Amino acid sequence: MSARPVLSLEAVTKRFGAVAAVDGVSLAIRENEFFALLGPSGCGKTTLLRMLAGFETPSAGQILLDGEDISPLPPNKRPLNLMFQSYALFPHMSARANIAYGLEMERLPKAEIDARVAAIVAATHLEAYADRKPEQLSGGQRQRVALARALVKRPRVLLLDEPLGALDKKLRGAMQIELKRLQSEVGITFVVVTHDQEEALVMADRVAVLKDGRLRQCGSPHEVYERPADRFVADFIGVTNFLAGRIADGGVLVDGLGLVRGAVATGLAAGAAAVAAVRPERLSLVRAGSAAPDNALSGTVVAAAYHGLDVQLHVATPLSAAPVLVRLTAADAEAAPLSPGTAVTLGWSAADTRVFAA
Repeated sequence: MSARPVLSLEAVTKRFGAVAAVDGVSLAIRENEFFALLGPSGCGKTTLLRMLAGFETPSAGQILLDGEDISPLPPNKRPLNLMFQSYALFPHMSARANIAYGLEMERLPKAEIDARVAAIVAATHLEAYADRKPEQLSGGQRQRVALARALVKRPRVLLLDEPLGALDKKLRGAMQIELKRLQSEVGITFVVVTHDQEEALVMADRVAVLKDGRLRQCGSPHEVYERPADRFVADFIGVTNFLAGRIADGGVLVDGLGLVRGAVATGLAAGAAAVAAVRPERLSLVRAGSAAPDNALSGTVVAAAYHGLDVQLHVATPLSAAPVLVRLTAADAEAAPLSPGTAVTLGWSAADTRVFAA
């Protein structure tokens, strides 16, 4: 993948009255990259996508495509294509006709239209469905038709607004892989908006996490999951246990537990309110005779949720009303009785502890 940015946002802001829906966001999206804009409802991700598409104009800042400011250009003058969540297929047209429609509006030669449509129908595995109308297609097939219609125009960047939101969970999982395969094969930069953390982690090369219109972190899925920039990112991406206390030498001093060891970020002063954060899968059961872990916590199992490949324990502790969550492999869970009421000791490494301002 090229490291050259194809699409750049420079301090882009969008205000609606006194409210800043997008507040000073700067990003560099690379050529042939699958880039995800992720965040909760109202974080500004859809407004940002609409500014990229040209349906909203920035209140401040610039949007650059290949180094040229496209902020003043209307949607039809931008080499970008937006695929809507609703798919917006013409119900009276076949899948093939839907795909060809944009090329016909450009008055391209019929031979070129036919060749490009045939190529994208093959790439999206729609050969068997190309002559069916949308009502004769499944949700996943309609999604692929909408995607093919967008891709056949060979946009510089394809913008996707919650592209899998209308699909059921099982089909959505399959289409995540399909969408990533297509992006890799056609070599077009994809920018996708989603509120689904798992979806972003599975598909994207990089993820931008937004909250209240501001960029909180941008990095690879591994970076934002394993090294979240702040408490919000740690809480929003996946599941995290938080132990509240105050900054001390070497970690966080938690009332009723003692020092939870972990690397303290620069800028956090001794005595400042903080939380020690640890992912459920980084916790393990401390067995009798095993080596002492860097950090340990005792509690009582209150529930166990079986997920097939693993088991999620809910462990009550005196430290907070919320239980500590522990994710064990099914084999580890079967090695000892873990019914409600079982006393357990949990251990984890200082290297797996993240410390954030409270």
